[in-house]
Amino acid sequence: MSLMRSMLLTLVMSVLVAAIGVWGGAQFVMHRMKQPTPLHELVHEKLGLSSEQHARIAGIEREHEAKRQALEAEMRAANAELARAFQQKHAYTPEVQAAIDRFHHAMGELQTETMVHTLAMRAVLTPEQAARFDETVVQSLTHDAR
Repeated sequence: MSLMRSMLLTLVMSVLVAAIGVWGGAQFVMHRMKQPTPLHELVHEKLGLSSEQHARIAGIEREHEAKRQALEAEMRAANAELARAFQQKHAYTPEVQAAIDRFHHAMGELQTETMVHTLAMRAVLTPEQAARFDETVVQSLTHDAR
């Protein structure tokens, strides 16, 4: 095999593996976001919220759901853009990098939005409820870090 063919094969394989990695990461993130979280269960079933708290949190959740759906759509669009860029040249082009950057930006925005949403819900709670809420948030954020 000539040096040029070897380099080309290595480049194509690298781009393919990068594309699969981004796709796999996106699938993992999207799957985890669809499962009910311990925080959701705690807020709706175990904190003993008043009717006023339920109403305020319901509004916060509706607003968050709309933003979450938009950001997830942006992540899917970035993945489609990545697929097109990969398919066009089978190389690590500026278009491939742009699609990856677009996906990472949307994922970062989603994480920021989720934290803003979490803090908005916390503001509705009593100090006792907030203490239990905080424990669950910390456990959720560090679950995979152990």
